[in-house]
Amino acid sequence: MKTTIDLPPDLVKKMKIRAVHEGRKLKDVAAELLTRGFTDEEKSTLPLVPSAVIEINSIGLPVIMCGKNAPASRMTIEELLSLEQESLYQEEKKIFLSPAATDSRFPI
Repeated sequence: MKTTIDLPPDLVKKMKIRAVHEGRKLKDVAAELLTRGFTDEEKSTLPLVPSAVIEINSIGLPVIMCGKNAPASRMTIEELLSLEQESLYQEEKKIFLSPAATDSRFPI
């Protein structure tokens, strides 16, 4: 369905940069980001695994740091995938909001 929305220029610029980097269409990136926003809103009411901290190591891989008594051996696939997805989202967020993504020397 086609629709017209008025977005801030800096937001459109960031989406265009992302689309170019990923070799995708702008409309697909916009749809994904909107969908993710609604999904994140729904997930915010669901607790993630308690006492887990997600870090990105020096080579860019997610590392889940658990407490000493963490139930990692009893986690379901869905819980593990949720943690992985969250770490990937946080990493994308860092890249997407980095100064390079908003650098005016690289106009779109």
